[in-house]
Amino acid sequence: MFTGLVEGMGTVRSTSRGLHVGTGLAGLRVGDSLAVDGTCLTVAGLDAECARFDLSTETLGRTIAGSYRPGTNVNLERPLAAEGRFHGHFVSGHVDCVGSIRRVTGASGTGFEIAYPAEYDPLVVDRGSIAVSGISLTIVRAGKGTFTVALVPETLRRTTAAGWRPGDSVNIEFDMLGRYLARWRDLGAGEARLKEYLEKPGNSVR
Repeated sequence: MFTGLVEGMGTVRSTSRGLHVGTGLAGLRVGDSLAVDGTCLTVAGLDAECARFDLSTETLGRTIAGSYRPGTNVNLERPLAAEGRFHGHFVSGHVDCVGSIRRVTGASGTGFEIAYPAEYDPLVVDRGSIAVSGISLTIVRAGKGTFTVALVPETLRRTTAAGWRPGDSVNIEFDMLGRYLARWRDLGAGEARLKEYLEKPGNSVR
């Protein structure tokens, strides 16, 4: 479990035979989880400079990991310790989809309009939580297939967001509570349809 409060930035060193990232984080061990741009990955190897991660087909298809190149900066966060103080919001590290920066606003580039697949509209609400490339943010305004967020200077300083430009791709994880509420809604609708079907003459299950 993560919180979306980025701990530091790393740099992709290589994408040959896995993803190699210079993390600068002390105390990492093989088998540890680490959120890389909001994607929960497992440390598969370590050397003096890099942590190595294996990437599954699912991860490559659902996140921006397939677009990484040597020199790409990434956001990093270690899992929340059980005794730690909770900030941000509940972030699982299971990315839902890839979005894109549509517009950068504000004199110092503190506002962003981000587009995403419209099928996820039910999970996006005004003042709701969202993780964008691992950064816990609050939605300022929800639209159809877009939402806007505003970042404070401290967040821009500590994360890759300062370099976001229109057309850039970002990982998106929608709020975990919203996921479950949407699922319950879908199940409720399915239950209602089943009840309607069974109440029709000749359709009852004996």
